[in-house]
Amino acid sequence: MANVVVVGSQWGDEGKGKIVDWLSERADVVVRFQGGHNAGHTLVIDGVSYKLSLLPSGVVRGKLSVIGNGVVLDPHAFVKEVEKLSGQGVTVTPENLRIAENASLILSLHRELDELRETSNTGTRIGTTKRGIGPAYEDKVGRRAIRVMDLADKDVLTARIERLLAHHNPLRRGLGQPEIAVETIHAELMEVADKVLPYVDLVWRLLDEKRRSGARILFEGAQGALLDNDHGTYPFVTSSNTTAGQAATGSGLGPGALSYVLGITKAYTTRVGEGPFPTELTDEVGEFLGTRGHEFGTVTGRKRRCGWFDAVLVRQTVRVSGINGIALTKLDVLDGLEEIKVCVGYKLDGKTIDYLPASQEAQAKVEPVYETLEGWSGTTRGARSWADLPAQAVKYVRYVEELIGAPVAMLSTSPDRLDTILVQDPFQD
Repeated sequence: MANVVVVGSQWGDEGKGKIVDWLSERADVVVRFQGGHNAGHTLVIDGVSYKLSLLPSGVVRGKLSVIGNGVVLDPHAFVKEVEKLSGQGVTVTPENLRIAENASLILSLHRELDELRETSNTGTRIGTTKRGIGPAYEDKVGRRAIRVMDLADKDVLTARIERLLAHHNPLRRGLGQPEIAVETIHAELMEVADKVLPYVDLVWRLLDEKRRSGARILFEGAQGALLDNDHGTYPFVTSSNTTAGQAATGSGLGPGALSYVLGITKAYTTRVGEGPFPTELTDEVGEFLGTRGHEFGTVTGRKRRCGWFDAVLVRQTVRVSGINGIALTKLDVLDGLEEIKVCVGYKLDGKTIDYLPASQEAQAKVEPVYETLEGWSGTTRGARSWADLPAQAVKYVRYVEELIGAPVAMLSTSPDRLDTILVQDPFQD
């Protein structure tokens, strides 16, 4: 059986929640492999909305769900999310949810540092969710993080906190903030330790056993490939790798186990936060897309920036993530537009290029080169077969496939999970 990696092919918010839910019903195990509780998925099941930020989507379906070592985990946010889902009637126990023992923790001091940086009048404002994700990853890379396993031993935990504060207290003094006592962080963690530890497991071994037994594993990415710390619009990126290769590193399962990469791709483009956006529309069309598409963040509620589909960017992420097929979402948002533009290249300093340069300055200067297609007056909303789509909508989809160099494996025509046209089942690779 194929194991499937789901990644966003743009700047996130591509509609991964619905697609992951659709796939998780066919999977045996669902794994989160990067990010933290800054990632938002909304699942609608039998008319009930479930908003997930940290937990894998499969937990709502009762599937074995795993938080991998590549995730940074806020233990208080974890406990709150489990309690919220339990209040909605979802069973969440160590039987169906596991956490990698070597996942790094997000603490209150990380959230405070994130807030201080984002509200400062100096430095680059990234547009983070202020949830401590970036500072937690910094400590992980700096080899001073507190990890989930450390919660099991109070003496070890004290030593880990001392090591961490040897870095953070001088940093806080420099920012004009009071130092933090070891006892404060220790008490903060002991408050939730007993609620987190029952879920801890050797995830690398668990996943290997599941793979060997023939289980179908779904790897659920957060954010989008253009927010990748290496391959995205740096420095306006997240603090983890969001491309498909991270599924192996962030879970402990070797890359040979990754069979199919599905790129979730919105039929237009959106972005939250700061950074370059070549096809951004600040006119009435941009407002139309935002209003029709309900473009507000699941986690923050922030209004998303909207623009035309950028084939240059998606073609690049298709290659970087090794995307085998895409799930094209929100096609119905384009219904009723007389004409639709697609970015097919860029102009930079008078030259035409077919890629997004890595330089921050060059990214800010690129100008989109558009092809204009005829829109459609009919509706695509709720379509469940190609025959239900207006001819021009089919033409648009085929043109997107041609430009990005990847086929449409799934086509989503509304938030309803049943309004999906399946072309190729990723699990039957």
